[in-house]
Amino acid sequence: MKSHYRAVVIGGGVVGASVLYHLAKFGWKDVCLIERNILTAGSSWHAAGGFHALNADPNIASLQAYTIDLLSEIERESGQSVGMHMTGGMTLAGTPDRWEWLQSAYRTFQSIGIDDVRLITPQEAGELNPLMSTHGILGGMWADREGYVDTTGTVHAYAGAAKKHGAEVIEHNRVLELIQTAEGWDVVTEKGTIHTENVINAAGLWAKQVGRMAGIELPVSPLNHHYLISDTIPELEALDKEVPLTVDLEGFTYTRQDQKGMLLGIYEIDHEHWMMDGAPWEYGFELQQEDTDRIERELTLGFERYPALQNVGVKTWVNGAFTFAPDGNPLVGPVRGKPGYWCACGVMAGFLQGGGVGKSLAEWIIHGEPEADVFGMDVARFGDYAGNKRFIKETTGQFYTRRFVMTYPNEQLPAGRPLKKAAAYSDMTAAGCQWGASWGLEVPLYFAPDPEFTETPTLKRSNAFNLVAGESKAVREAVGLLDISGFSRFEVSGSGAEGWLDRIMASKLPEPGRAKLAPMLSPEGKLKGDLTVFNWGDGTWWIMGSYYLREWHMRWFTDHMDDHVILRDIADATVGFSLSGPNSLKVLEKLTDGPIADLPFMGCGTFDVGMIRAKVGRLSVSGELGYEIHCSAAEHITLRETLLTAGADLGMKEIGFNAMLSLRLEKSFGIWNAEFTQGYTPSETGMDRWIDWDKDFVGKKAALAEREGNGPERTVVTLEIDATDADASGFEPIWKGGNLAGFVTSGGYGHSVGKSLAMAMIDKGAAEVGTELSVHIVGAECAARVIEPSPYDPEGKAMRGIS
Repeated sequence: MKSHYRAVVIGGGVVGASVLYHLAKFGWKDVCLIERNILTAGSSWHAAGGFHALNADPNIASLQAYTIDLLSEIERESGQSVGMHMTGGMTLAGTPDRWEWLQSAYRTFQSIGIDDVRLITPQEAGELNPLMSTHGILGGMWADREGYVDTTGTVHAYAGAAKKHGAEVIEHNRVLELIQTAEGWDVVTEKGTIHTENVINAAGLWAKQVGRMAGIELPVSPLNHHYLISDTIPELEALDKEVPLTVDLEGFTYTRQDQKGMLLGIYEIDHEHWMMDGAPWEYGFELQQEDTDRIERELTLGFERYPALQNVGVKTWVNGAFTFAPDGNPLVGPVRGKPGYWCACGVMAGFLQGGGVGKSLAEWIIHGEPEADVFGMDVARFGDYAGNKRFIKETTGQFYTRRFVMTYPNEQLPAGRPLKKAAAYSDMTAAGCQWGASWGLEVPLYFAPDPEFTETPTLKRSNAFNLVAGESKAVREAVGLLDISGFSRFEVSGSGAEGWLDRIMASKLPEPGRAKLAPMLSPEGKLKGDLTVFNWGDGTWWIMGSYYLREWHMRWFTDHMDDHVILRDIADATVGFSLSGPNSLKVLEKLTDGPIADLPFMGCGTFDVGMIRAKVGRLSVSGELGYEIHCSAAEHITLRETLLTAGADLGMKEIGFNAMLSLRLEKSFGIWNAEFTQGYTPSETGMDRWIDWDKDFVGKKAALAEREGNGPERTVVTLEIDATDADASGFEPIWKGGNLAGFVTSGGYGHSVGKSLAMAMIDKGAAEVGTELSVHIVGAECAARVIEPSPYDPEGKAMRGIS
């Protein structure tokens, strides 16, 4: 062991070994892995080792596909067998909704280029796995590249390949302490202290403790997970092939062959946390006693699905812990305020996702940015609120219990809620507000005057459809009132504020008393934000964006900070409401003596609104005349009451963000995580229209190279779709003449124009207005066509107040 390394990976499981391998493969030879026991001690040794294609996040599904391809490569490089059994795999559906969901998932795979997946009938499923009863099965989805590996062999293959690239593996050496230094980190171990620029927490069951060594409270917890391995099954002995990996969603089980027996794994409803503060340091190759009473219901379903299990004994029980994050996805990336500290933990499916995690993190460490859009597993998708132990217990337990339970796009899950509530929450609830959650904050979705109303979870248009239509109509014809507490707000001041903003924002900065849309780019020319900058004219600026990106953006701002800049996150202290619609100015004119009527489009200023001294911006996401009114959190209730009273005779209606989705689609206004992501460039998305090419800014060189080259091969367009009872939502494939031309970025129903609409990223050759296309929505192919942007008020007269 040397005293200095460029990077130190803590943890010798599959994820840590993958990170080490990718760092070394990408050129960093001076790296090591430290393991307190031996490789695989923890979760890796007892994992079932299955790999499959399915993931709710298409970006993570792509990284899973990368991992599957990588397995044979590390076997070849290391000379260590990974014991790969490419059996193929199938996911089964036993309810009509689940079958529709699988059909949608199949189309999503087509969108992201995974073409070895197909839908199968119950009869085909039975033929592929003759040990299975097809009773109650409506259909399934088959993937060629599914199967399982030898878990121990795979970890050693990653580690062996890493060593051949120059990396070092140090076993039997527990990390005792982490000390942050000016140069990086001192890693204090049982065998001495290592100085390093970068330390990677890949500690698995011990990730919590390794986080606390750096003063970080990671939102992770271990939960126990059961599987059994049966004795030899005569029906398997008689087969001349290996049965495929099979997931029975309605039965909460997965199975694969294990020699001539069967492995049956269970995601039980009655979950069980284990050692929430992290595993004991001496733990390594132990298991918990099986608890058959707790899993009785799921065991029964499994034995009914696979009748052959009823005639043989159980050879081995495994009840071991895996670490989960609140949403089940990994925690990967740098931690704000801890330069050189990186996370690679919470990877509950390490043999499926470990390769993608290792690749993305190594790229991040070495190049400053991963190739793929990995926000779905970025540690910054959570804030400090997620470190609360009860929050972690509720959310990780909910994910585990619902691992094989279908969640509908319009379904609101209860764990960890309500947590953060705007001041007017109770009054809005009394008025019928139905809530969703964004980064721990309750945000309004729509209002249901009937106190007995319950929205039906569905893949199609729900029973809230007409409520949202009514709210959309109120905005177009009168005025809608929306709680905008769920926006991020950063205050920027200090003598260096203007220069700093001018460097990190790609647009021109607004003049005093004005606001401006501002794309923000990475050095590689990818989007890092679709933000709005306000210049209040007194040396103070605001940056506004998506509430759930608060930590993500704060990390970026902090990493690119200049001297003499004061940056404050004021999103919880400053809240507000927006007014949208032709009567919005009339409402404000009742409440202020100031020249509110003279405020220009994209203007901003301070006004007395009733008794509240408010910051007001004239801008609109709805495409109508609109104002955003910002106040202190203590004034939120009063502001709402004041605006409702003033708008009572002007047709005012409280609205939620579901209506805003419809309204902004009718204007072809993109949003983050749909039309705009860190995987896209400004030219692809149309955000380049806001770039000031005459100044220097972060990412200019890369953006200019794209502009001066052949330009992007794809672009964002607006589609009109001939849909009937369901609308596109995202990642549905778009076809032109039978060939894949792109995918939907977001969609919904345009209540004002009476059409099903979508925005889409498609090939330039299919982007011309009038091009006839087709889109698969919930399994049904629908005709579609490219239309001109902004099907409602294309000239933008309404939001500019032009009659």
